[in-house]
Amino acid sequence: MSTLVANSLFQQLTSTFQELEVSNEPTTLKTIRQEAFDRFEKEGFPTVKNEDWKYTNIQNLVNKTYLLNEDVDIADIDFSKADIPNLDAHRIVLINGQYVMAFSSLEDEIGVTVKSIEDAAHEDGFKNHFAQYADKTDNVLVALNTALYTSGIYLSVGKNKVVSKPIQIVHVATGGAEFFSQTRNLFVVEANAEVEIIESFITLDNTAKNLHNKVTEIILEENAKVQHYYLQLAADTGSYINHTEVHQQQYSLYNNYNCTFPGVSFVRNNINVRLDAENVESHLYGINLLADSQFADNHTIVDHLKPHCESYEWYKNIPQDSSTAVFNGKIFVREDAQKTNAFQQNNNMLIGDKSTVYTKPQLEIFADDVKCSHGCTMGQFDDEALFYLRARGIGEESARILLVHAFAFDVTSRFSNEAVREYVEDLVAKGLERN
Repeated sequence: MSTLVANSLFQQLTSTFQELEVSNEPTTLKTIRQEAFDRFEKEGFPTVKNEDWKYTNIQNLVNKTYLLNEDVDIADIDFSKADIPNLDAHRIVLINGQYVMAFSSLEDEIGVTVKSIEDAAHEDGFKNHFAQYADKTDNVLVALNTALYTSGIYLSVGKNKVVSKPIQIVHVATGGAEFFSQTRNLFVVEANAEVEIIESFITLDNTAKNLHNKVTEIILEENAKVQHYYLQLAADTGSYINHTEVHQQQYSLYNNYNCTFPGVSFVRNNINVRLDAENVESHLYGINLLADSQFADNHTIVDHLKPHCESYEWYKNIPQDSSTAVFNGKIFVREDAQKTNAFQQNNNMLIGDKSTVYTKPQLEIFADDVKCSHGCTMGQFDDEALFYLRARGIGEESARILLVHAFAFDVTSRFSNEAVREYVEDLVAKGLERN
């Protein structure tokens, strides 16, 4: 446990890195950590002067100190907030980022390897892929994570392995004092393998304010298929900065379903997908239902590097009260990426006079034989439609839920897992009933 005296998180992390001792780490990994920290120390935390952080001010989160690498009492922990009705799934539990094997269940899945990230340094998949993708981006918080991660998991799905049921990763935040957690995950899905991963973020009762800087690298080898869900259910004491970097090889398929619901105070999601071979397909879907003074920022990059690939992206934001939603989606079609088919859409429904949306869909095309489109819509809740439904005997609360469900349907209907789809639609209804 770190109890260093400092005036800011930056100073605290600088002192912590100087004292960092990770046993049994290969020399190459120590070099990676040092180079990453040098970058972070040089650039510091991003500010609103950085274009990618223009609407996302994190200074109030980092101009303070936290407990770092806090030991957690795992006795009598209740994970029921992450339960999804009718979902039969394996479970992996991370408490403040730390992998807790005692609460996890994957023993009967031959061909699936799960280890704490600290114990994975000698795995071939780790040596081949760790810090090879996310660290090449311009996100300095990835460098911070690389330098000082102490928690997270390595997940490998072997060649030709089709995992028998979904894997739910439950991220639990708990602690009586304010803490900062840095989780690093590496998922390697080998050739012809298939897996469904559902990540649920929850907060236990009476947890102090907490800040998370999480980085996940996902590698899909040839013909691999991944269905990947983010279900953000944390409480208002939590703030999350997530970076997901996806690297796809030939004939692979990656689908991401990203959902944020009332509760969590601050969320910044960076989701970057690199289509780095021919005949690759990616889909990114998002539903963000916000309330009170929540802030949720989704930055996505879909980078078409090779020809004959397809991407499809659809995000919908529904901010209520004085909440704020940000969407910045970038599609790049590189010069070699002929025969690309790329679609991006962002739709926003503002509920309440004080809710806010900032949206910036972007499309940069350097090839000439492509099919690409992008756009966004912005509107307030349709009071005329509400009146129409109420005039036909439907109560106001039910009518509001029906209208929002209709708005969200384009996205939720794309969910591949029916249990998760029903669960998300129920969470949307509950998030609206509070008004």
